[in-house]
Amino acid sequence: MTEVLPDALPTNWVDRHAPPGLRPWLKLGRFDRPAGIWLLMLPGWMGIALAGSMQGRWPDPVLLAQFLIGAALMRAAGCAFNDIVDRDFDAQVARTAMRPIPAGQISVRQAWGFLIGCSLVGLVVLLTMNLWSVGLGVASLALVAAYPFMKRITWWPQAWLGLTFNWGAPLGFAAALGGPTLLSLAGLIAEPPLRPTDPWPAVLLYAGLVFWTLGYDTIYAVQDLEDDALAGVRSSARRLGQHTTRGVLAFYIACFCLVLVAGWVGGLGPLMLPPLAVFGLMLSRQAAALRLDDPAGALALFKSNVWAGAVLVAALVAGLWQPAAF
Repeated sequence: MTEVLPDALPTNWVDRHAPPGLRPWLKLGRFDRPAGIWLLMLPGWMGIALAGSMQGRWPDPVLLAQFLIGAALMRAAGCAFNDIVDRDFDAQVARTAMRPIPAGQISVRQAWGFLIGCSLVGLVVLLTMNLWSVGLGVASLALVAAYPFMKRITWWPQAWLGLTFNWGAPLGFAAALGGPTLLSLAGLIAEPPLRPTDPWPAVLLYAGLVFWTLGYDTIYAVQDLEDDALAGVRSSARRLGQHTTRGVLAFYIACFCLVLVAGWVGGLGPLMLPPLAVFGLMLSRQAAALRLDDPAGALALFKSNVWAGAVLVAALVAGLWQPAAF
C-alpha cells in the first residue's frame, strides 16, 4: 500500500481508483498530480494557437491531442529521470521522502525501464509531426537531461525549468506550420501543406513563458524552504529570501509584457486583450497572496497556473478575429 504524497490531493484518482500494484508507477510519473501535465502541455497549445491566429485559422484539434499525449508521456519520463538523479536529496525532504524510489517501492533499474518506455512512445508521437518539430523535440532532451543537476550548481534552477517546460511553445508553433514529415517523405501519407510565417512571435512567446515558469516554480519552491536549506538544495525562493514576492511579481510582469509584444508582432486581433488582461490579473493575485510561511497556500497558488495558462491559450485563440471580420 502506498501513501498519498503531500503535494497530491487526498482525492486524487491514483490513490482512489488505481490498482495497488500500479500506484507506485503512476506516482513515479506524477499522474496523481496532473498539474504538471497541463503546465507542460499548455505552452505547446499556445504555440499552436499563435500560429493559427497569425494565419487566420483555428488550432488543429488533432495536433492539440498529440501534444496532450506527448506532454503526459514526457512529463512522466522527465519526473522519473529527476527522481533517479535526486533520490538521495528526496530522501532528506519531507515532501519527497515517500516518492517511489526513495521509499523503496521502485528500484532505480525499474525506473530507468519506465523512463525508456515513456520516451519511446513519446518519440512515436513526435515522429508523426513535421521535420522541424522532430528536430526541436530531440533538441529538448539536452534541457531535460541537465535540469536535475541545476539545483546543485545554480540558485536559479527554476529558470532552467522555464527553458525546458516551455519548449513546447516553439515546437507547437513549428508543428502547426505543416511541411514534410518522415511519413510523407516515405510516401506513406500526403505531405501536409507548408504555411511559412514569421518566427519572432513564437520566440517572444517562449521568452515570456520562461518568466511565467520562473514565477510559478519559485512559488512552488516556497514549500521546501527549510528542507532545501538543510539538504543544501538551491532554489530561486532561497536566493530571493524575503524579496520572493517582489521577485515573483517582476517575473510575471516580464511574462505579461513579452506575451503582449508577441501578440502585437504576430498581428493578432484586439480580442486577444480582454483574456490577456484576465491572465495578468491572475498572475498579480498570485504574487500578492504569496506568503513564505504558508506552504499549503503556495501549493494552491502554483496549481492555479493551470487555469491561468488556459486563459492565455484562449487569449491567443481570440487573437484570430480581426476588426475587419465584424
